[in-house]
Amino acid sequence: MGVPFDLAPDRPDHIDQILNGLDRYNPETTSVFQDYVMQQCENQTYDCYANLALLKLYQFNPHLNRDETITNILVKALTVFPNPDFALCLSLLSTHVLAPLNTSAHAPAAGDAPLSEAVQKLNVLNNLLGGADYSAFWNTLDSDDLYADLVADVSGFEELMRVRIAVTVSQSIREVDRAILESWLNCRGKEFDHFVGTVCGWTLEGVKIKIPLNKENEAKGTVVRENVKFDQFSRVIKRSFEQPA
Repeated sequence: MGVPFDLAPDRPDHIDQILNGLDRYNPETTSVFQDYVMQQCENQTYDCYANLALLKLYQFNPHLNRDETITNILVKALTVFPNPDFALCLSLLSTHVLAPLNTSAHAPAAGDAPLSEAVQKLNVLNNLLGGADYSAFWNTLDSDDLYADLVADVSGFEELMRVRIAVTVSQSIREVDRAILESWLNCRGKEFDHFVGTVCGWTLEGVKIKIPLNKENEAKGTVVRENVKFDQFSRVIKRSFEQPA
């Protein structure tokens, strides 16, 4: 059974009351949601449902927008990939924010260029993660000081991303070369040994890393059986000979 979309075990009672009442659409609750986003950044918690509610308030009340809060929400959404949270957040942003900066037809309004640039840069990271290009993700993250500024508020961002990448790797393979996994996780030496052996519980065998069998990375043969009865075929053949009225 899947986890409910709006579930957040660490959600405070006052946030839960807002989300389940009419105050969810009250502009005065914007500051409460903004403080909650900062709490998530500091405490390494996450509440997509509340963050989407805040982005919706921004949609209805553009004058209340806070660029820093929006980018923090997007960065937090990156830490739960491959879930679609990042795309959901993008869908609630203004079109001029999503438009490329070099597109004159969608030139951002005054003061919006920094947010537009930040969103586009974070979207580059999201696309690299979606394409499982983890080495390029880390290289891109280190390529521009703006990235360091964007993720600065999110406590333990690199550790959170390393864990998420490890989870996706464990769901797809059983064995990987050490050098490749080092580039995917962006850690080496004793740090790598500790993370792989202690945190992940994987086995280091020389230059190979062995990942335990699980329901996701287990190779299973499947047999597809069609359950189509003969009379269904006969009806199709009969109709092919019928003349249109």
